Amino acid sequence: MRLEKIIEGCAIVSVKGNTCIDICSICNDSRKAEENALFVAITGFAVDGHSYIQTAIDKGAKAIIFDDPSKVSNMPEDVTFVQVESSRYALAIAAANFYDNPSRKLTLVGITGTNGKTTTVTLLHRLFTSLGYSCGLLSTIANYVGERGSEAINTTSDPLVTNSLLNEMVNEGCEYCFMEVSSIGVEQDRVAGLYFKAGIFSNLSHDHLDYHKTFAEYLRCKKLWFDTLPKESYAITNIDDRNGMVMTQNTKAKIITYSCRSIADHTCRIVEQSFEGMLLRIDGQEVWSGLIGQHNAYNLLALYTTAVTLGAKEEEVLIALSALKPAPGRLENLRGPKDISVIIDYAHTPDALENVLGTLREIAPQQELICLFGCGGDRDKTKRPEMAQVAQKMADRIIVTSDNSRTEKTTDIMADIKAGMDLSGKAKSLFIEDREQAIRTAIMMAGQGATILLAGKGHETYQIIGTEKRHFDEKEIVNETFKELSTL
Repeated sequence: MRLEKIIEGCAIVSVKGNTCIDICSICNDSRKAEENALFVAITGFAVDGHSYIQTAIDKGAKAIIFDDPSKVSNMPEDVTFVQVESSRYALAIAAANFYDNPSRKLTLVGITGTNGKTTTVTLLHRLFTSLGYSCGLLSTIANYVGERGSEAINTTSDPLVTNSLLNEMVNEGCEYCFMEVSSIGVEQDRVAGLYFKAGIFSNLSHDHLDYHKTFAEYLRCKKLWFDTLPKESYAITNIDDRNGMVMTQNTKAKIITYSCRSIADHTCRIVEQSFEGMLLRIDGQEVWSGLIGQHNAYNLLALYTTAVTLGAKEEEVLIALSALKPAPGRLENLRGPKDISVIIDYAHTPDALENVLGTLREIAPQQELICLFGCGGDRDKTKRPEMAQVAQKMADRIIVTSDNSRTEKTTDIMADIKAGMDLSGKAKSLFIEDREQAIRTAIMMAGQGATILLAGKGHETYQIIGTEKRHFDEKEIVNETFKELSTL
């Protein structure tokens, strides 16, 4: 594709060289540069792409996009240099142009919020697939092109990866794609240049403040995405969240509301629930779901609202909803000896932990409730004592342990958590650094009919200790411990 076509809309400041040249690939990593490539120099947190412009040229790059002229000293005559206002934004636009804007050739639906993104997009993918459509998925857990899956790296992928996958979806006949949209992804322009037919807002609470620094900035980044939705699209928002209507204040899109507590375009109520599922009343019609918890009622209502908004028949959607299974690592229930229930959930924020513990307490109010959790290292420290306070308030017994400690000492992370407890919380808590040992301890000390929540890991089958990613599957550990318990 001609360079002049690729850089359309990239907020160009100046151009030195010929734009009528053919470009065979785009990269923002000089190691991936090749003959006739376009290299985009981005200033990152650890590495500055401007320092690798010459490396990219040496490997055959024939065009360079950059945004800091003070870092560009040598401009060979046979290479085209394009200065832009923002290299991150230009990368997103160039990637979309290079793949001929695939997001406009299918129905792209995005969801943002603190909790529920992965569950909602995963279930939307399953729902629309069951309705007979070929669908794609871009999520925290995995990316899917039709039935073909691959592991995901970031909640919101690099624009080159996103547009490449969207292009594959279009080529394979996908009609829909469901995508998680993170606040960091919005702030870093990873979704610039994408055409969304619908944007969903789930909720907003404490998370990622290590990156955004303030809640106001976190909210601003989420809202920015809705501000950019086109007028032909839909802004689907949870009005029960105090920021639900804030998100849509400046949107040009048509606003569609959903609620489990008040009047809205689409509503839902929980009629009854158990560990096996819950009976819901959605827009006046009852439907059984294998998912549990108020937060999943919101997730299912978001699914229903989105599907109906996009033209699906209400009756068909309700039937399809009743057949959906939970997303991996979201309130997964493992039953063991002594009628023990071990619940595995990704809850890693204070409100997510509160939601899950509240659900478990509501379903089994008389049973012992044990909460096992840790917090990730090199991440927002301020939520650690808050999660301790939630566990202290809602659980009968607590085990504080490791999560993905990364380059922090687990003992330091556990100390931050402990700081959020008063004497009563500390009295009912154990502090066990090794997560596998902590899980075994929780199961072995549980009484008849107890419920144990393993929070924080969810779908993850690994732990990151230092810079090493180690195999760690909670379900394997639980099942092994159940076997040991049954022989005692």
